[in-house]
Amino acid sequence: MIAVILALCAAACNATASVLQRKAARALPESGVSGFTLAWRLVRNPVWLGGIGALIGGFLFQAAALATGGLTLVQPLLITELPFTIALAAKIFDIRPNPETWLAIGSLTGGLALLLVAASPSPGRSYPDPDEWLITVTVTVCVMGGLIAAARASRGHLRAALLGTASALGFAFTATLMKEATHVLSAEGTGVLTTWSPYAMVAAGLVSVVLLQEALRSGSLVVVQPALSVVDPVISIVYGVALFDETIRLGPWIVAELAGLGLILYGTVRLARSRFIQG
Repeated sequence: MIAVILALCAAACNATASVLQRKAARALPESGVSGFTLAWRLVRNPVWLGGIGALIGGFLFQAAALATGGLTLVQPLLITELPFTIALAAKIFDIRPNPETWLAIGSLTGGLALLLVAASPSPGRSYPDPDEWLITVTVTVCVMGGLIAAARASRGHLRAALLGTASALGFAFTATLMKEATHVLSAEGTGVLTTWSPYAMVAAGLVSVVLLQEALRSGSLVVVQPALSVVDPVISIVYGVALFDETIRLGPWIVAELAGLGLILYGTVRLARSRFIQG
């Protein structure tokens, strides 16, 4: 239960960061501001700084959630960032959500609830074996490399979707490394600085952010966001089961889990079209 609360707090912080940074950006002139001038104006803007503070808070809440709960539970809950963003944007920008937006929110949250209830994720061990890490890193790098190579040979929406998928895979792997690093931190304190996982986490996170920005430059949020909202939790579940021996229900429950993912995908696509997300 603590992990659920912390994960929801992380999602709320991320949504707050997105809305505040968007509000700060809207206050700037539409043209003639770039580079150092843009950075200086943003740093002097209390709203933008508030967004950065919320972003840091989201990172800390996510780390705390992963320290107390499994990847199979925490990462899917972060999808609630989208409904939180809608609610905050409606309040700050004084826009009333239409019925279609509420339907999308209901679809996403209902799908998430169905997925988690059907999967019934449970935590496993704290530390994967070194051989398992080697295999996971190798497979992850190869798959991401393949997606990036395919994206470079593509254009338009396909390029955006491929880069968005690669970014989602990177974020899922970043969360996996974060879980490892938090366990090392709790057990060894500053000894975590002599291990590989926190540095790999930072590198994976930076690569994922760069890929996401490139995806958004290549296509619309409607194309990119579904990959983030579906691939990230699905791959996180795979990492949790493969590396940390977390368990989910299979058998007939797979039907309900796929239905939950379908509802999440539908809700995500509808919300990505919303002016609350794009505006």
